[in-house]
Amino acid sequence: MNAEAPDVVVVGLGPAGSRAAAAAARAGYGVIAIERRSEAGCPVQCAEFVPAMIERDVPEVKAVAKQKIARMLTFTEARCCDTTPNFRGWMIDRAAFDRMLADEAVSAGAECRYGTSVIAIDSDGTVHMSDGRSLRPRVLIGCDGPHSRVGAAIGQTNRALVDTRQVTVPLIVPHDATDIFLSADYRGGYGWLFPKGAVANIGIGVAMHDRQQLKPMLAKLFSRLSILRRIGTRPLGLTGGAIPVGGRLRSIARLGTTQVLLAGDAAGLTNPVTGAGIASAVQSGTLAGLAAVDILGRSSDAHRDYEEELGDIFDSALNRALRRRSQVLERYDHGGRPDARALADGWISSPSYWAA
Repeated sequence: MNAEAPDVVVVGLGPAGSRAAAAAARAGYGVIAIERRSEAGCPVQCAEFVPAMIERDVPEVKAVAKQKIARMLTFTEARCCDTTPNFRGWMIDRAAFDRMLADEAVSAGAECRYGTSVIAIDSDGTVHMSDGRSLRPRVLIGCDGPHSRVGAAIGQTNRALVDTRQVTVPLIVPHDATDIFLSADYRGGYGWLFPKGAVANIGIGVAMHDRQQLKPMLAKLFSRLSILRRIGTRPLGLTGGAIPVGGRLRSIARLGTTQVLLAGDAAGLTNPVTGAGIASAVQSGTLAGLAAVDILGRSSDAHRDYEEELGDIFDSALNRALRRRSQVLERYDHGGRPDARALADGWISSPSYWAA
């Protein structure tokens, strides 16, 4: 079967993929975006917090916001909290957010195909899909998450990951803060309560080799918050997933004549301390789409400019967070357990970590 030959193929229709597809399609190029799920944003695998600064890139975010966040409270080993004031952001309906961005891509002229997975990518850039069709684009943009097939095809794989588990529950007492729970038991991660109107997302993330402890850890946190009468006892939904925490990958390569770009989680742009990645996905996806436009316009430096711009925007914050993460994990690697001060001192409390 002959392969279709669109100008751009985008793999993944999360925030990065939708923004990349929209930017390239808006310039008049033929764009096909493929998504393995049956619709954008479902199932939700996200705590659903975004920093206020995302309004600069997505002014329409208020249309899918469920409530404002004003503060962050940090609890260390269950002790009373430290307050980070003026911590502004939104709790969003993530499924609605992703659908909104995907609809924008369609309106810009992109063809979005759902329920289709990538099963192989050839060395010449041909993309083989689960529906039996093949695509051979001029530019291939990987926005397909932490286990990116596009990234694997160019030898760029997220190897440092945390695993998460989250339950949505009724929220008994209205709350305007994101609550962070630090414990030496949560190796490589933390727990959270993020309020979303009448409900809250309660979750924990830990290093992959401790993932078998996620279920009992979350049950213990759930029980504690229930006893305090902060949340109800009836779970409304359960989710989870992997988050890259190893820093930025090289995000450009070539397969045959096909130029390849990575964005969002596929490029390792989630913060190594907090796991925050929605804002960086939106921003990097837009940049990837614009880079594709320049590549198709025969700019010989467009791919290198994209890589350099990602570094300029993200490396400072990501590298700072990587150093902090390494310092805390060293305590475990040498047979110890971080004390409360080591956990709290800059591990989560800096608002700048949440900008990535």
